[in-house]
Amino acid sequence: QVHLVESGGGSVHSGGSLRLSCAASGYTYSNYCTGWFRQVAGKEREGVAVIEPDGTTYYADSVKGRFTISQDNAQTLLYLQMNSLKSEDTAMYYCVAVPTPSPCAWILTTLDASFGHWGQGTQVTVSS
Repeated sequence: QVHLVESGGGSVHSGGSLRLSCAASGYTYSNYCTGWFRQVAGKEREGVAVIEPDGTTYYADSVKGRFTISQDNAQTLLYLQMNSLKSEDTAMYYCVAVPTPSPCAWILTTLDASFGHWGQGTQVTVSS
């Protein structure tokens, strides 16, 4: 059974940094794309960053140059380093594992929330 648990959210001032973690288990990592999405109440969930098993990464334009997605060698931990945070980054952040082969870029803009395995989310609040 796929299990994803996010941590690391919190409250920071604009310009600050946070690192989110996602502990993953229950699936064969080489067969999955993994990534981070975020959602503001009342709005659709949006893709933030995706990483392929070989380490290839993709980012939403809104976070390029500020956020970095990575995974540990065992691919059991997924990270999102967030720097230069802005108030518009405030959202609930979700880790996702999608049972699909690479390439994974399509996930950022096309993934439906009913597909894939999702964590419970961790709240990030950025105050100006």
